[in-house]
Amino acid sequence: MAYNAIMTNQPLIIDGARTPFMRSGGKFNDLSSRELGNFAVNGLLNKLDLEPSNVQYACMGTVIADPDTPNVAREIVLMGLLSQATPAHTVSMACISSNIATTTIAEMIRSGHILCGIAGGVETFSDIPIRFSKNLRQVLLHIKKKKTLAGKLKLLSHLHLGDLKPDIPSPKEFSTGFTMGEAGDQLAAQFGISRKDADTYALESHRRAADAWLAGHYKDQVIPIASHDATKDDGPRPDSTPDMLARLHPAFDRFGVNTAANSSFFSDGGSAIMLGSRAFCQQQGIHALASIKDYIYSGSDPLSELLLGPALTVPYLLKRNDLKVSDIDVWEIHEAFAGQVLAILKAMSSADFCQKRLGLDQPLSDIPMDLINRWGGSLSLGHPFGATGTRLILTAAQRLVAEDGKLAVVTGCAASGLGSAILLARVNS
Repeated sequence: MAYNAIMTNQPLIIDGARTPFMRSGGKFNDLSSRELGNFAVNGLLNKLDLEPSNVQYACMGTVIADPDTPNVAREIVLMGLLSQATPAHTVSMACISSNIATTTIAEMIRSGHILCGIAGGVETFSDIPIRFSKNLRQVLLHIKKKKTLAGKLKLLSHLHLGDLKPDIPSPKEFSTGFTMGEAGDQLAAQFGISRKDADTYALESHRRAADAWLAGHYKDQVIPIASHDATKDDGPRPDSTPDMLARLHPAFDRFGVNTAANSSFFSDGGSAIMLGSRAFCQQQGIHALASIKDYIYSGSDPLSELLLGPALTVPYLLKRNDLKVSDIDVWEIHEAFAGQVLAILKAMSSADFCQKRLGLDQPLSDIPMDLINRWGGSLSLGHPFGATGTRLILTAAQRLVAEDGKLAVVTGCAASGLGSAILLARVNS
């Protein structure tokens, strides 16, 4: 059953902010996740006429953690405008890390434990932690324990030349050995998505992102970072053409549809949203954007269903809330790969998939493409893993207001076969 929460404890999205999302190795090359998160959180606090001490908890998502700041959420609290008395913890759920951060704060509000909290996420791929090989790490850890030179030399004798090779984090799934790109190609093949389909979708994502920036939709969302000459996302390529994309070779499988142009790219950035109870917002005179009505998370076989998360959550979310596709005004879907988005949409409208895989009597009707990611998506704006979820949630809430909608669905896939779907409702005056 969907929640029948006490109205005063209903979690509302007050506002949000994010840094520009920049291609890794670019303008944010010298910034840590802690610093990127600080820009986002401080930018959010500076937007609101609200004392930072009102924020009673913070939860941030990240994927590639810096060993120096394993609880990056707490480091962001200590670094910025929030009170040092604000507790914080960090969560990791791959590409939906800040989704789970958001629903974590929402549940703390719903249960009455806090009145106001901040959720968000951070990621940098410009400075990932690179380790020594395991054998070299073991030698370095134990060599100090050897009291004699002979003991130290004996320990060093166990090393081989190959042990000096850096241990760089692998983009492959730990449990399967496949990359997400390879899984994306498998999914596209399974549901009959062509290379032309994927390229066409990617071009539209870039066009929509560029148009959204021109229309000023991101003016209130993105906090410019003047110190790094970063005022807007550097990912959108509105000048791309079908011929340009068609000339690119597949990036993962020579027979696949995923290329560098129709796949999301490594990005650096941070995002944050503030949530408060309905009672808190009324007390503070705050007109919130949207409420978090319900959500579902899923896990599936990463070997065969790595990127199917939205198709395994959205149908159940709608069914549980007695809703149809036509009841949803705003859709925000994480774009890991263009082919993945198209395959998910095809799966949800497939009677065979919904009956055999989901146990549902009826498939979903087609989701209107015009309602999906109207302001662009991860393919064009960028995809800092930990920060994408709250970008999607904030954009969905802002679109509800801008487009005079009532309900929104935010959904995404994540590594290791995870999925998420969140239902938002616009808050009326």
